Amino acid sequence: MKKFFKLDLQFFAQKKAGGSAKTNRSHDSISKRRGVKKHDGEIVKSGMIICRQLGTKIHAGENVGIGGDWTLFALKKGQVKYYKGRGKKTFVTVAASVS
Repeated sequence: MKKFFKLDLQFFAQKKAGGSAKTNRSHDSISKRRGVKKHDGEIVKSGMIICRQLGTKIHAGENVGIGGDWTLFALKKGQVKYYKGRGKKTFVTVAASVS
């Protein structure tokens, strides 16, 4: 009577794992540096950027101009104030200083 041995065969992948290409690492986008630049209560001069944004997340109020890329900037020297307006919209104004 012959004894048979039980074979436990495992089959591995036929191809080696391919690493990520070196050229793919350089495709990360450049940051746009958006966001609030001047916060509530800060003093700004005329022309200073208050907020860089995409769209009108924050709306321009009194003494605040809006650029072609929705950048908010001060039209006069004064103090920055944020408030909630109609429909829960956020507005920013510059309270003009006398001096």
